[in-house]
Amino acid sequence: MYQKSFLLLGVFLLCGLSSKAQKWSSFVNPFIGTSNYGATYPGAVAPRPMVTVSPFNAAGEQNVIDKDSQWNSMAYWNENTFLSGFSHVNLSGVGCPDLGVILTMPTSGELTPHWQEYGSTYKNEKASAGYYSTTLEKYNIQVEATASRRVGISKYHFPAGQNNVLLNLGLGLTNEQGGMVKVVSDQEVEGMVTVGSFCYNNPQAVYPVYFVMEFSEPADEFGVWKEARPNTGVEEQWMKSYNGELRLLEQYRNHVVGDSIGVYMTYHHEQPSTVEVKVGVSYVSIENARENLKAETSDKDFADILAETQAEWDELLGVVEVKGGSEDDKQMFYTALYHTLIHPNIQSDVNGEFNLSGHQGFGQTQDYDRYTVFSLWDTYRSLHPLMSLLYPGQQSEMVKTMLDIYQESGWLPKWELNSTETYTMVGDPAVAVIADTYLRGIQDFDTKVALEAMKKHYFTTENNPVRPGNKYYHELGYIPVEAEKSDLFGGEDNGEARVWGAVSTTLEYNIADYAFGQFAGALGEQKLSEEVLAQTKGYQHFYDPETKVLRPKMKNGEFLNPFNPKDGENFTHAIGYVEGSAYHYAFMVPHDIPGLIQTMGGEESFVKQLDVVFDEGHYEPDNEPDMAYPFLYNYAQNYRWKSQQKVKAMIEEDFANTPSGLPGNDDTGTMSSLLAFSMMGLYPESAGSAEYLVTTPRFEEVIIHLDKHYYGGKNIVIRAPKSDSRPYIKSFRVNGQEQDRLFIDHKTLTEGAQIDFSLSKSSK
Repeated sequence: MYQKSFLLLGVFLLCGLSSKAQKWSSFVNPFIGTSNYGATYPGAVAPRPMVTVSPFNAAGEQNVIDKDSQWNSMAYWNENTFLSGFSHVNLSGVGCPDLGVILTMPTSGELTPHWQEYGSTYKNEKASAGYYSTTLEKYNIQVEATASRRVGISKYHFPAGQNNVLLNLGLGLTNEQGGMVKVVSDQEVEGMVTVGSFCYNNPQAVYPVYFVMEFSEPADEFGVWKEARPNTGVEEQWMKSYNGELRLLEQYRNHVVGDSIGVYMTYHHEQPSTVEVKVGVSYVSIENARENLKAETSDKDFADILAETQAEWDELLGVVEVKGGSEDDKQMFYTALYHTLIHPNIQSDVNGEFNLSGHQGFGQTQDYDRYTVFSLWDTYRSLHPLMSLLYPGQQSEMVKTMLDIYQESGWLPKWELNSTETYTMVGDPAVAVIADTYLRGIQDFDTKVALEAMKKHYFTTENNPVRPGNKYYHELGYIPVEAEKSDLFGGEDNGEARVWGAVSTTLEYNIADYAFGQFAGALGEQKLSEEVLAQTKGYQHFYDPETKVLRPKMKNGEFLNPFNPKDGENFTHAIGYVEGSAYHYAFMVPHDIPGLIQTMGGEESFVKQLDVVFDEGHYEPDNEPDMAYPFLYNYAQNYRWKSQQKVKAMIEEDFANTPSGLPGNDDTGTMSSLLAFSMMGLYPESAGSAEYLVTTPRFEEVIIHLDKHYYGGKNIVIRAPKSDSRPYIKSFRVNGQEQDRLFIDHKTLTEGAQIDFSLSKSSK
């Protein structure tokens, strides 16, 4: 467990945790990523959660960062000091605001419904996998929180006197407003709050979150509050006592609907007392929220649920055992795994019900969980390959969910959130994920439906919501800048959505199509495979020998002028690129690096230009397009040592066991999966290749316990003696055979590979 000072305290032995559980969950530091825009949170969370209990300190002028004063996607900032509640549905690592709602807050003394008044500073924060606690300084109330997958559980340790538990439905990160609440009894509250319009991309993407709250003891008093509409003129005089103000409705037990509404439960304690509050959530109905609460927490107290959740974390984290390395290394590694196991998360309730895509009704799963939060532009690169390697059963269910979304909506997801398609970012990433999953040996999904979906995405050239610019892509082999959103070119769209970043989008389609082509070939569709794979060389249209980058082109085949390859750095706008510059995309051809080397004039030219990216400060590890660049020297035989050097530098300079220990948004586990792979000495080459680039592991030994169903339950054993002081690879053996290349394929790896490194202090 970690205090905010990040001292390793160990786990709670009183919770009955085994020595094995102590070994793994005690390495998780949930404060990593809570600063530097990492957008993680330290709250209590179970693996793949629908519900989390996070401190909410993003509101208030007292804070260094206030959600209303700047773009903010974080419910919790490590720098902030003023807390206004604990939110129960949250997103981890994202770059756009949403959710962060169903805020509870314990207070003492006089009741007030105004969060600016009841909010408090806090101290003594502690967090571990599945647990969070703090003390509210204003009230001297200790708060403890844990969670199951669909229920959040909090313990409020009150002093003697009047104490209150508040529920605020008018505060959160979401851009939406509106909710409903009802006090069912002096021990139960139910309701709904509206959320949605993630990234402001789809104003129709609004939906409800339902909840049921259960209190361990009956309240002595209860009621609701509601903000009155501000009136003017004569009505203002009539309503002067509460015009435009929050008013309390005491002992009120009917439904209350509004934007700024809430509930209070008041207790009069003669001595210090503890009240336990459970919050069950559903995206289907109040009835399902109540069923979720009962199924997961009935007849269980806080300690029971904490022990179960920590045991589940220990089992999942224990899939990988590491030996050697520093304590910081271990904590960074296991926290990275922890972060990759938050999203995608389950969407289905305990009875299997969920919202169909587009919220057009309800479905019900039978044999597998329904998942949501598919940030696929981010996660296709490293998170999903990591899931395929370590947790193939979960990855299989995610693919099945994507195919269900296709059958419900007509399209595979792009950036899906709680049954809404946000159309955030670019490319066709679901195709890459599904094909890559199959090629890594996880094949227990409907391949006919998958092939049908991929063909529809690829061949639909007009009115294709996932692949704007697809008509140009097929006609020219690339997307010209005239298709962009920029008014400079009139934003031609051929009846479809305008393109964001013609170069970036073309490269993303190339990667997805490479995976599609390999998938089609594996299914025996050879002609289709050849046709699609031929399209994946489109990046070559953009190569400019003068600037040695992939440069935007016009419809007439001429390069864009004027042009500065540095445009787009620091996430500024640049024609041709998405959240980056020409340098960030110069090598984003993971499916055909040998072809890119040839296009650039050979290995020496390739390495020289790659050096420019690093030496001139263009490399940004928090930017997905170039996050694999440290590994690319593996393709140049005489310069492979540079990959070992660059990966080591990335781990040590861009990641840390601190709140600012992520280089930027974790992007639902993407940065964490990059770190986890890097510390094991592996990185997936490209969607559709099923190969890994190899570099020096951070640990002396890594043991991966493979899944019994998918991989026969064998172990991968990676040995790298003295890796802490010898960063360079002298030799690399797989099953006793020395390798000429620093690559290993997924099949060899998952058959139970024994990998041995001989390392050196020198690169020579």
